[in-house]
Order: sequence, then structure tokens, then C-alpha cells
Amino acid sequence: MESLLFKFIPFFKVLSAFALMLAGIRFRLGIGLSILIGGFAMGLMFGMGPVSFAQTGGMALMQEKFLFLAAIVGLILVLSDAMERSGQSRRLMGALSGYLTSPRLRLVFFPALIGLLPMPGGAIFSAPMVKTVSEDMCVRNSDRAVVNYWFRHVWELFWPLYPGLILIVGLADIPIIDFISKSWPGTLVMLLAGWFFFLRPGVLGAKDLMSQPVTGERNRGAVFKEGLPLLIAIVGAIGLEAAISAFAPGMSFEWGVIVALGGGVGCVMAQNSQLGFQFLRTVLVGKSVRSMLFVIVAVFVFKDVMQAAGVVEEMARVAGGDAALFASAMFLPFLVGMVSGISVAFVGATFPLLLGVLNMLGMQDQVVPYLVLALFAGFTGVMISPIHICFILTCQYFECDMARTWRKLVAPCGILLLSGIGLFFFLR
Repeated sequence: MESLLFKFIPFFKVLSAFALMLAGIRFRLGIGLSILIGGFAMGLMFGMGPVSFAQTGGMALMQEKFLFLAAIVGLILVLSDAMERSGQSRRLMGALSGYLTSPRLRLVFFPALIGLLPMPGGAIFSAPMVKTVSEDMCVRNSDRAVVNYWFRHVWELFWPLYPGLILIVGLADIPIIDFISKSWPGTLVMLLAGWFFFLRPGVLGAKDLMSQPVTGERNRGAVFKEGLPLLIAIVGAIGLEAAISAFAPGMSFEWGVIVALGGGVGCVMAQNSQLGFQFLRTVLVGKSVRSMLFVIVAVFVFKDVMQAAGVVEEMARVAGGDAALFASAMFLPFLVGMVSGISVAFVGATFPLLLGVLNMLGMQDQVVPYLVLALFAGFTGVMISPIHICFILTCQYFECDMARTWRKLVAPCGILLLSGIGLFFFLR
């Protein structure tokens, strides 16, 4: 028994470090600071002193990948904030409203549309729209809340503007198109699970939901105009990545993403001249950008500290590859996602460990399947988390019981996790 406990000491050390991270997140120290505290504790437990920690952290912040990732995330936040503050997001929704002829489509469309813009607490942005379009429907507030919450997040496993996905491909050093071309079934699963558990007849509890469709003015020109910044950012990023891969393979693919996002920001600034350059300064020094960039700093420091301290090697040596892989790809991402309620947290805290284990075991050819599995596990934890800010804000807005609303998420979240496991075996 004593020898067995001794064998798993490295795992206890890692779990202790993660417990510190989770405690920091729980007590609102911030994701970035919590990851740094956990990384420092992990370094100490594996024999790394404070000086070595500082030196390793300083070297981490000089990496090209860190600078690229910081620029990309900063541009994404500027684009989202510009579209929100200028009212362009709302104008885009208005332009699209004439195409929504189905009552159920009207109910889910605006949360899904807002989901294309990765803004913290975005569900509270779409909640008033859900309330407005469902005023003539006999729908319970708990149903409104769960529909708004679920469909707000259907794109997060696939949409290339989400910082979590950007962070994954940055850590793994793979083109984002290579990753989302494998993870996209998660969005389909969420859409189907959302319909089955929340929208199908007999479940939603809306007697008049099948009333006459609402029609409105259709204006393709307005849709194109208001959606042009998003088109430039998304289509441009994917197109430039493909072009760089084909014609300049020695060039970092992140340049394509940066140019496309810069074009999207330039477009929304040109379309909304009232924003001015003062807006850019306000956003760039704002709390949301500073907080997200600090998270990226913490992730890269944590990643390099873990490697320098030999954490992965020690885990693999004493417990074998299977145990380390299970903890890295399933258990830890789900746990961190559930406790934090934020995708960037589980990606930043656990994916460096997973990538280290895969590299240690010589399984570089299996990186994408394991990353997809970890993404599904962590995101399931995020969606089932009772402290997810979107869930809390949505329940508060619709004034519904959080416990009863939360129970409606258990089954679809279980389906999501099972689909990730099935996709993992398919990709292998």
C-alpha cells in the first residue's frame, strides 16, 4: 500500500497544483493569477526554485508563438467590442430578422448569432431578444433561459474566433483549419441536442409555437453590409491560412489570421466613423483585453515551467502512459471547465500537460484526436458549470430557478461528452 501511494506522488503533486488553481478561480483571484499560482506551486513541488521559475517565465514571454497569440486575441476582442459599441451587431440582427419565418428559428437565432461574437457574458446580450421574439408564445421562463444559454454556445467547438480554439492551435502549433475540420461535429451535436431536449414538440411547452410565421422585410444588401467585418475576419483568416500553407510553408500561419482580423477591425471602423481612434485606445487599455492577455501570459509561463520541471516525464515514469493520458485528456479538462465555467481556463491549465504527455510517449501523430477529446470534455464541464457567467446572468434575467434550469442541461451535456468520446475513436 505504501509503495502504491509513493508511486502516485507525482499525480498528487499535480492535483494539488490544480486544486490551488481552482481555489483561486473560485475565490475570484482571476484566471491568469490562479494559473500562475498553480504553476509556481507545481514548480516548487517538482524541485524548481523561485529564480528558475522567474527565468523560465521570462523566456516563455519572448517566444514568437506568445506574441502571435496575444496579437490575435487582442484583435478578436477589439472586433467584438467595436461591433457591439457601434450597434452594428444589433443592426445585423435587424437586417436578418426578415428571413426568420419559423417561430422556433426566431427563438434560437439571436442567441446563435450573438454566439458568433466571443464576448464574455454574451448570453445577457441575446436574452432581451429572446424575450422579445417569444412574447406572443406561451413559453416558460426556464425554457427561455435554457434555450438562450445553450444556443449561445453552439459554435464554441468550431468557430475560429473563439480564444479557446485560438489558444489550442497556438499551443499545439497547428493551423486552425486543420483543427476545426475535426472538431466541427460538436456544433452539429449541440444543435441536434438543443432541438431534441429543448425545442421539439411536447418539450418546449409552447402551445401556440406553431402559429403563423412572422414575415418581415428582406434586404440582402443590408445583411452583407452589416456582416462584412465578420466575413472579412472569418473568410479572410481561413483563406490566408490556406494560401500561406500552399505558397509560403515557411511562413507562420498566424500572419494570415492577424491580417484578416485587422481587416475586419478596419472595416467596422470605416463603417462606423463615430468610433474614432479614441475607441481603439479605450479598448486596448480596457479590463477585458488586459485580463485576457494576462491569461495568455500565465498559460505560456505555466507551459514552460511544467516542461522545465520535468512534470510530464515524472508522471509517465511512475504511473504509465494510460493513466497520464486519461487524467490529461478527460478528467482534468472536465474538472477545470466545471469549476471555472470558462473555456480559456481549462485550455490554458490542462492542454500544456496533455501535449507534454503525448510528446513524451511519442504519440505526436495522435495530437489532434486527443486535443478534440480534451476540448469536448472541458467544454462539457464549462456548459454544466453552475458558475458559468452566461448561465447565471440568463437565469437572473428571466427570473427562473437556477437549480431547475440547471437540471435540464445534464442530459444534453452527457450527449455532448459521449459524442466527443465517439469522435475521438473515429479520428484515431
